[in-house]
Amino acid sequence: QVQLVESGGGLVQPGGSLRLSCAASGFTLDDYDIGWFRQAPGKEREGVSCINSNDGSTYYADSVKGRFTFSRDNAKNTVYLHMNSLKPEDPAVYYCATDCVPGPDDSWGQGTQVTVSS
Repeated sequence: QVQLVESGGGLVQPGGSLRLSCAASGFTLDDYDIGWFRQAPGKEREGVSCINSNDGSTYYADSVKGRFTFSRDNAKNTVYLHMNSLKPEDPAVYYCATDCVPGPDDSWGQGTQVTVSS
């Protein structure tokens, strides 16, 4: 059974950092493009970052470029989103999924909440 489980969310002050994890079971993460997405209350879900399975290249939304970093640990079958210099506009539920542009057959995790507040 394909499953993604996110963790690492929490409350952090502006300017702080968090590391989100997305652990996979039932398949090998390295075989898939993996995307990170977020959805804030009242807003549409947006793509944050993505990693290409073929060459390991990464994409970042302009809103997070220079602050967020996508990494992968194949031995742990886990990908990470390192979030630095968090801003008041970053709070959302963050999800990982098995594609950069997920379709109906792709898998999603349950999400992890990120809150930025002083």
